[in-house]
Amino acid sequence: MRGKELLKQAFALQETARVPWVPFVGVHAGSLLGVSSEKYLKSADLIVEGVSKAIELYSPDGIPIVFDLQLEAECLGCKLVWADENPPAVNSHPLMEGLTLEELKIPLATEGRIAVAMEATRRLREKYPDLALYGLITGPFTLGLHLLGTEIFMKMFIDEEYVHKLMEFCTKVCNAMTDYYKEAGCDVVAVVDPMTSQIGPEQFEQFVSKYCTEVFAHIKDQGLFSSFFVCGHAQHNIEVMCACKPNNISIDENIPLEFVRDICLKNGISFGGNLLLTMALLLGTPEDCERNALDCMDIGGTKGFILAPGCDIAYATPKENLLAVTNLITDTYRQDVIRALEVKVNNVEFIDKAAYGSSPKVIVDIITLDAGSCAPCQYMLEAAQRACESFGDRVVWNERSVKTLKGIEFMMGMRAGNIPTLCIDGEIKFISNIPPVSEIKKAIEERLNSK
Repeated sequence: MRGKELLKQAFALQETARVPWVPFVGVHAGSLLGVSSEKYLKSADLIVEGVSKAIELYSPDGIPIVFDLQLEAECLGCKLVWADENPPAVNSHPLMEGLTLEELKIPLATEGRIAVAMEATRRLREKYPDLALYGLITGPFTLGLHLLGTEIFMKMFIDEEYVHKLMEFCTKVCNAMTDYYKEAGCDVVAVVDPMTSQIGPEQFEQFVSKYCTEVFAHIKDQGLFSSFFVCGHAQHNIEVMCACKPNNISIDENIPLEFVRDICLKNGISFGGNLLLTMALLLGTPEDCERNALDCMDIGGTKGFILAPGCDIAYATPKENLLAVTNLITDTYRQDVIRALEVKVNNVEFIDKAAYGSSPKVIVDIITLDAGSCAPCQYMLEAAQRACESFGDRVVWNERSVKTLKGIEFMMGMRAGNIPTLCIDGEIKFISNIPPVSEIKKAIEERLNSK
């Protein structure tokens, strides 16, 4: 058994003959065709060709049509910045630029790149009737942040009613997108809401729970399975996410898989994750990827577990690394060999913080997955940039992306455990949650005064 039938068993918490495999192939499919992310995400023909190529190579049980959390935002008036090897990033927030909430209209299935995604879905559905197709929609909180910017965090304290009205609108957009993907032929709708990692359980219950619960109920009413995707340091929210009643919760390496397994199974919910996006898939060897996949499979087991990357697979991920995972899933002999191999551990040196103290300038380092492809990372970086601007040349900032070996070495050398993390002169100051710009300024000023 494979494909959608195997995934149905996992969603139903039934024992599966093997672990289902859902590689989150987004713009990586563009790399398989040798085209840029922008060209790929704007063409239904290329999406169909790229996803088909990924299916041919990686033999998945399920696969997303596109992994693009800017699809709805663009149709709602957000301006985008495109990159060759990442999905686009939101570069403007209409509700901060004079547009009122009442003026926003729910996008139609025929608008913008939503139409491109739906056309690709219809064609892939016809081509692969036995495969589970995932329609990814931007979760209500992340969509709200795209529309309003980081001002949403202040509004949560000074204008709760406005935030609730915004969330009501974003929920309607989510439900409309669910309808569009249902009509186009998807089996699973995944609500991708990474910015919820920036709030705690109390704020989640106050501003998110009601709306996500409504979205998941609507997905169920449409006869589809649902998944709740979150990335970043969201461990504190897993219980409240379960309370929203999705069929599945999928997480990245910021959260221990065994923790999610125990909480989800207790709540009767399947779970997925959490292959290392950069250290294994992007920058590792096939053997690294096999070991990482096997670790996940051994922890997840064969009841309710779906093997998947922590998020959108990086554009330049070597296909050999993904092929290693694909082959391992069905090769029990190779699994036994990997278990028997000695684990190799590289020594990582601490960062020499004396170098920071010797400079008259304050150095701000933002550890990210990649600000161009990770929404929490993008907004943390933007907040840091705004804070640094007021100090002129007395402060410099660096993005330390863990999509590079130097970024990984910096993160490990700092003993940073989560992404995004903001460091000031070699000291970790802000972890995961995006602080107000004023707090970053205060921390920088204190450091300047101490030099």
